[in-house]
Amino acid sequence: DADVPEAIMLNHEGFVAECTGDNLFVVRDGGLQTTPTSAGILEGVTREAVIELARKRGIALEEKNLVRHDLYIASECFLTGTAAEVIAVTQIDGRPIGDGNPGPITQQLMADFHALTKGQ
Repeated sequence: DADVPEAIMLNHEGFVAECTGDNLFVVRDGGLQTTPTSAGILEGVTREAVIELARKRGIALEEKNLVRHDLYIASECFLTGTAAEVIAVTQIDGRPIGDGNPGPITQQLMADFHALTKGQ
């Protein structure tokens, strides 16, 4: 009963996988990190669109097995999903991510995704 809107799930090896209905990304050193699909996560359509948008902006992407510590030390974190689209995560386990506000890369990708879905 943590009164949180989403839960982060681990895969069978204990690595961060995804959330209950969304894929998860973290920002570190100006680049994106996300769990590879080979780790058992869903191949989300929104995830793939955001990866392509990031590439177009020249934002580095690393697909790697993430551990909880990677989330805690991230400068930004966001989720992607059909219903959520792109949504900022501002805290995990009660700890603020970055300064506790949506970061610039998250905000840019949110705007880019919104423009993409609106045909702009």
